[in-house]
Amino acid sequence: MNKYSIFSLVRNAVSFHRNWEKAWRSPDPKPKYDVIIIGGGGHGLATAYYLAKEHGITNVAVLEKGWLGGGNTGRNTTIIRSNYLWDESAAIYEKSLQLYEGMSQDLNYNIMLSQRGVLNLAHSLHDLRELQRRVNAIRLNGIDSEILTTAEVKEMVPIINDDPNARFPILGASLQRRGGVARHDAIAWGLARAADARGVDIIQQCEVTGILREGDRVTGVETTRGIIKAPKIGIVTAGHTSVVAGMAGIRLPITSHPLQAMVSEPVKPIIHCVVMSNAVHCYVSQSDKGELVLGAGIDSHNGYSQRGSLHVVEHQLSAVCELFPLFSRLRIMRMWGGIVDTCPDASPIISKTPVAGLYINGGWGTGGFKATPGSGWVFAHTIARDEPHPLNAPFALDRFTSGALIDEHGAAAVAH
Repeated sequence: MNKYSIFSLVRNAVSFHRNWEKAWRSPDPKPKYDVIIIGGGGHGLATAYYLAKEHGITNVAVLEKGWLGGGNTGRNTTIIRSNYLWDESAAIYEKSLQLYEGMSQDLNYNIMLSQRGVLNLAHSLHDLRELQRRVNAIRLNGIDSEILTTAEVKEMVPIINDDPNARFPILGASLQRRGGVARHDAIAWGLARAADARGVDIIQQCEVTGILREGDRVTGVETTRGIIKAPKIGIVTAGHTSVVAGMAGIRLPITSHPLQAMVSEPVKPIIHCVVMSNAVHCYVSQSDKGELVLGAGIDSHNGYSQRGSLHVVEHQLSAVCELFPLFSRLRIMRMWGGIVDTCPDASPIISKTPVAGLYINGGWGTGGFKATPGSGWVFAHTIARDEPHPLNAPFALDRFTSGALIDEHGAAAVAH
């Protein structure tokens, strides 16, 4: 480091970075917008960005009750993949993965995408046959997926316990090589900066307390910073979708549950892909800092707390240490929880509603992060044109009355 760099570093430290250029503006809300997006997480920011970029709608406000990415966007385990069973799910998640693959260039912001591969383990013959069925379906949709033998899993993850007499024997696995991880904060910040550059107003510390209606049409929202009018409103409030929709008199088939995760103390690189096990409800990857990022299934009880139950942690860590005995020597450094809202078929709602001008994007369960750009892309189309894109048409609200459900419990109930 030369003397000029040292001087710059000291100067900015002493000034508390007051002279740094802000990544996005913090404007006061205007009285009226063309579109209001409720929720400043990844999906909401992606919706605003694609409204501006793809549809030329820039008079948009993103309203966030806290800070950007402070909800589920900053509380997940950063896994991305598109290896879903049903055609409808495969199409929208693959669109999202494709957008992720070009996002750093599109936003001119490094999202730290690492396509290190995602392994789903099989611990029984039933698991293996089910994975083979899924791999065949995934490949028919033109998405990469393959089956590995036990020896191939061991070669890819040398530290895994492949003893045939283990509590959870490894009979094989499915692998999506294009899957992996991306930096959640970078995605929120990159989308926020890009949306702001196109004229979108990002308004933090602005909680929506009511949705205004005139008959069967929305007209605006009540917030802690006053009334803001708009003819179109998108609800993108993961974890609280049903609560916010209730402000407009809409009851959704959604339940909310705590979902927790944790990280270990940092160690040198020891696991170079994402390893998931739906059968034993655990998954693990290693961050760039060296921490093991560990996740499990949702808490069975309904709730809005951002922490989970200790018995879930105990079960998760017990399973992880059986699969990776080496991990038993590590200490857990911190834990956190998010709130997932889940539909009866474990698939999201991306839809118009019976109230004109009101649109819903929620119910992603544990699969929200991996869908971030694809979700925003189709939701922006739905809002701009007042009709769904073909990719999200199957995820309409009326499927719960027609019976055309998209049952993804096997692919989405545990995996994050």
